[in-house]
Amino acid sequence: MSVRVMLADDHKIMREGIHALLENEPGIEVIGEADGGEKAVRMALERRPDVVIMDITMPDLSGIEATRRILADMPQVKVVALSMHSDKKFVREMLEAGAAGYLLKDDAFEELKNALLAVSRNQTYLSPALASTPQECCAERAEPDTDARPARMLSRREREVLQLISEGKSTRHIALALSLSEKTVAAHRSHIMHKLRVKSVAELTKIAIREGLTFVET
Repeated sequence: MSVRVMLADDHKIMREGIHALLENEPGIEVIGEADGGEKAVRMALERRPDVVIMDITMPDLSGIEATRRILADMPQVKVVALSMHSDKKFVREMLEAGAAGYLLKDDAFEELKNALLAVSRNQTYLSPALASTPQECCAERAEPDTDARPARMLSRREREVLQLISEGKSTRHIALALSLSEKTVAAHRSHIMHKLRVKSVAELTKIAIREGLTFVET
């Protein structure tokens, strides 16, 4: 039986390149491509893949949040992160969200094949450029404090609004993107700032970056 794979990446060239490589591999079937986190969640629910290859940096919904949502409804799905981010903070976030693997975009294609094989056997697979085990990778946790994981206090909708705010989107844009009224978006913004005890968008953006909801390209 073939491993049914879905691709989620907002870069078309990356998706098409991976698709072209995978379709020549026996025992692997690519069943769909998503160009954003929201679409990835919808497509996964519709097509029920065995594995989702998930980018982390996507503009509408981060791969971390998309992974949480997919696995909340379909815990049997395996998610393999494929990212340019090697920072252990992001690896840790993806593993805590439920991902079964984490690769870097400069890894060889052979590593992706190895990862697909490993996760299909219920194993965890990390890029050789990272720690040798998930436990080692996640060992460098920050000392616990009241601000360590503030986004955990937010609802799913509030995390969506926070990501869009941190990306510089206007209230009107957020309202259209999430099918909400501008008044509701403003209310969410107020609740988020109250929960996180911040008073500016700059502070919200720092939290969103730290929580893996959005990213600064370098």
